Amino acid sequence: MRDSRVIFKHLLPNALSPVIVWATLEIGYAIIYESSLSFLGVGIQPPAASWGNMLTNAQQYIWVAPWLAIWPGVMIFITVLAVNWVGDGLRDALDPRLKH
Repeated sequence: MRDSRVIFKHLLPNALSPVIVWATLEIGYAIIYESSLSFLGVGIQPPAASWGNMLTNAQQYIWVAPWLAIWPGVMIFITVLAVNWVGDGLRDALDPRLKH
């Protein structure tokens, strides 16, 4: 077989799945890093909207209005979980060993 056939028939399909899973995990990490840095005050600066900024602003109201801190935290969790599930679904759909 020619080199190009080996690359496109065997190497590329087997390498695509791990790259997609890695990329989706990195998206989740990027969301967590951004919100953490914004929470600490070194990320996106106000007045730009960020879940980390929302959590920082909610600190002073935590005993009066706890939902100001709960909802941004829940949304970070749901978004990262959804991105990871999409990556897992793409891995399952693109895995050449699962095709019959």
